[in-house]
Amino acid sequence: MINRQRLSDEFARLAAITSPPLRERAIADYLAERLAGLGAEILFDRADQATGGEIGNLLARFPAAGRDGDPLLLSVHMDTVEPGGEVVPVLNDGIFTSASGTILGADDKAGIAELIEALEVVREQRIPHGPLEVLVTIAEEIGLVGAKHLDYSLLRARHGFALDTTGMGHMVLRAPGANRIRVEILGRESHAGVAPEQGLSAIQTAALALAEMQLGRIDVETTANFGRIEGGVACNIVPGRVSLEGEARSHDPAKLEAQTAHMIACFERAADRMTRTIGLETVRPQLHIEVQSDYPRMAVAEDAPIVLLARAAAQGAGQELGIKLGGGGSDANIFNAHGIETIILATGMRDVHSPKESVAVDDMVTVAKLLVEVLRRA
Repeated sequence: MINRQRLSDEFARLAAITSPPLRERAIADYLAERLAGLGAEILFDRADQATGGEIGNLLARFPAAGRDGDPLLLSVHMDTVEPGGEVVPVLNDGIFTSASGTILGADDKAGIAELIEALEVVREQRIPHGPLEVLVTIAEEIGLVGAKHLDYSLLRARHGFALDTTGMGHMVLRAPGANRIRVEILGRESHAGVAPEQGLSAIQTAALALAEMQLGRIDVETTANFGRIEGGVACNIVPGRVSLEGEARSHDPAKLEAQTAHMIACFERAADRMTRTIGLETVRPQLHIEVQSDYPRMAVAEDAPIVLLARAAAQGAGQELGIKLGGGGSDANIFNAHGIETIILATGMRDVHSPKESVAVDDMVTVAKLLVEVLRRA
């Protein structure tokens, strides 16, 4: 059923379209024309107005064909991470990579290509299906921005699939929630050689906090990290300011709250330890801490209708479909929070977010076959 050459050509076209977050108009225009040609009604929401992007989220509605039923959501995202640049996809021995030292963009263009091929097959074979809603979001890679600003009144589906995780032959039913943590530490500047005792080091305060902090893998459900730190002026000046950005993630909301509180407490204790008397004044580093919910956790039951649909489709395609615990956030986290029960399907992409990114045509064919069986049962 699957046209391997057509699928391969589709992916190559998609990968060559530059589509960094919030600059997705070129790929959005292409997809709107492509999906309309397959029989969809095309809508764009106004997420671009809220995000400063070039285009909003794309929704393609396919009417039912020979079968009544509830609408099914099929979701992908149109943006890719940096460094994108001019991607030159190369096919060697059945595997796509990038020839130009950039990312390939298989995240998430492999999912888009697989979905388009499945829709082509369903149309060619005149396979009956219920109503379908294909959603292509913007700016997923910079914090699920498109999904967060989606006009949910446009969606009728209450269950669906997001095509957006690495590897093959599995689905993700559970993924963690996350808090983003921003910390600014204000100390006191002074000449490090002439009057160091008049200064109060913001960087040293940060170092004391991080040295005490539990980071990395906390337990099977929880992780934490500080990934950015910036501050100081020169090596001969006691640094008066430093800023840090980090996160905590957990599948358990109580653990997420506890880990976040632990990270904040480490900064408070570090500030206490750094408190000094300078002249006649007691000086404590000032802390400005902001905690923002980045995305909520998702947890779909193994006996949920959408999971049973995925299992039935895999059986129909003669494939194994296991379950993996998610470690990151995706648009599916946001959809579930809006009452749209969504699980994530693997698309075959590997080594994503790096110049080593790749995807095998055989794997894309396998996923497209699975999607045809999903649509057959939708």
